[in-house]
Amino acid sequence: MQLVVARIGRAHGIKGEVTVEVRTDEPELRLAPGAVLATDPSSVGPLTIATGRVHSGRLLLRFEGVADRTAAEALRNTLLIAEVDPEEVPEDPEEFYDHQLIDLDVVTRDGTVVGRISEISHLPYQDLLIVGRPDGSEVMVPFVTEIVPEIDLEAQRAVIEPPPGLLDDSQAEIASSREDS
Repeated sequence: MQLVVARIGRAHGIKGEVTVEVRTDEPELRLAPGAVLATDPSSVGPLTIATGRVHSGRLLLRFEGVADRTAAEALRNTLLIAEVDPEEVPEDPEEFYDHQLIDLDVVTRDGTVVGRISEISHLPYQDLLIVGRPDGSEVMVPFVTEIVPEIDLEAQRAVIEPPPGLLDDSQAEIASSREDS
């Protein structure tokens, strides 16, 4: 099974390094020197990581055969894909691979059916569970412990505690309002 583990950003410096947007909780395993990664688009790869380092809080990678800024810039927006055994699970029991979450039933604590997870959207600060509802609509559920306190892979369900307004706009609470001057 293939997992997207990073997206290549802009070139850094003149020696072929690139910034990467990490999309794995295990970068030390998936993005280590020597790792061979498939790519999307596939015509760019496979790419072998030559070196990696953190600079100003950002991961920088250099790939074998990419020796200058021009070659590095040509890789921009390429997805890096690792081959993973489908039976493999993350070391941390609070972490999940996307394929483990897709198609889980989503219910509230009281058992009300919300829908089924159709995809995971990876944003810079948190992930979103995209839940297809029985009426054909979708709801985006922030994948944080306060809102998704339980993932039960054995029962194939995710339990959520939605804040007011997440599932029904009419229940939304106004956090603040401006006073007219």
